[in-house]
Amino acid sequence: MKANLRVSVQAMLLLLAMVLATVARADREPLDRVIAIVDDGVILQSELDARVQTVISRLSAQGTTLPPRSLLAQRVLDQLITDSIQLQRADRMGMRISDNELNETIRNIAQGNNLTLAQFEQQLTAEGLTYAQAREQIRQEMLVSRVQQRSVGNRIRVTDREVENYLAAEEARGGNVTEYELAHILVAVDNFNDQAAARQARDKAERLVKEIRNGRDFRSAAVAESDASNALDGGLMGWRPENQLPSLLADVVPGLALQEPSEVLQSGSGFHIVMVLDKRGGAQLVEQAKVRHILVRASETLTEAQAEQKIRELYRELQQGADFAELAREYSDDPVSGSDGGNLGWVSRGQMVPAFEQAMLAADIGELKGPIRSQFGWHILQVEDRRQKDVSDELQENSARQAIYRRKFEVELQSWLREIRDEAFVEKKLDSDDNGDNA
Repeated sequence: MKANLRVSVQAMLLLLAMVLATVARADREPLDRVIAIVDDGVILQSELDARVQTVISRLSAQGTTLPPRSLLAQRVLDQLITDSIQLQRADRMGMRISDNELNETIRNIAQGNNLTLAQFEQQLTAEGLTYAQAREQIRQEMLVSRVQQRSVGNRIRVTDREVENYLAAEEARGGNVTEYELAHILVAVDNFNDQAAARQARDKAERLVKEIRNGRDFRSAAVAESDASNALDGGLMGWRPENQLPSLLADVVPGLALQEPSEVLQSGSGFHIVMVLDKRGGAQLVEQAKVRHILVRASETLTEAQAEQKIRELYRELQQGADFAELAREYSDDPVSGSDGGNLGWVSRGQMVPAFEQAMLAADIGELKGPIRSQFGWHILQVEDRRQKDVSDELQENSARQAIYRRKFEVELQSWLREIRDEAFVEKKLDSDDNGDNA
């Protein structure tokens, strides 16, 4: 599936690799080298080394037993290849992360961890990252998330019937709000029609279950052997309310003992193992924020740069005392809230996209937050009040719709990642000392 147009580009990349290999220090070792060609891009040894060190620091801080460095390097390289494919797609789609947007995201990350920017930089140094490296990694993660939302999100539809069925099933279960902290391992199967490959994958999954029951650390096994996108995070899925468990796990997780692996579970993407790391009872009240916003989005008549400039002008006007509701009615590209002065009503955790929610949670009452970039465009938001409230029927419906969306998104994401990897030209250039191979 290699396009003819790529031949000259790949030849140039190979020439670059040869040039880099000939540049030597006094001891004749290369300063850097190309270790993989991915479509029209390359991955350098220095990139791999930096990412491996980041993963080692994070896993060590979690207390996760590390696999051999050579194996970890191979798995990190596979992740870098997948990221490179997605980043090149983002570039072709014209996606950009401005410095202002990146700075705002970093501030929100620091605030979310109760750190000043100086403390955040110190923490990065402890993890083996410079501030510049961290900025670049965060920028790339934002782009990857954005291209996934654009490419995968467009495939997903949640119907009213699905929401009704979901809520009926919840009512039948008594509305349990127990939350579970989960970890997950996936042994992927590309084609179940290949019976030998499917049998080999199941055998591997069953072997892993036995090893974990005999004392092997689950997170270490995930790092070394899982094919899921969160493998390098030790397979951690975070806390999930029972009503937001993926459909494959919904009937399994409630019956699992803590720290015990499940039996092997099968889905269209392969074989799965899940573990409940911890569980807790859900709160009877939810925290809500009364929020209003102004949205400016790029269009056929407004470029991305012009949209950003416009939202910044509106932000300056608000800082100078302009009326929020009037500006929202005149300029907001969200027609529903815009006609109501930007009012979004009472909003709970999980209802808004991550970038918007982070800013909403970090905002003081009355504080303007922005500009904030999400997949919908550029926002300015203001939290007018906060409260705790019993879960309403409307909130249950919104929560149900989001839970169904997340279930579908997780399944569709794995399929999409396999598709784009199969379509890409990938050549690994590791030598035998790296325990590598050519794809």
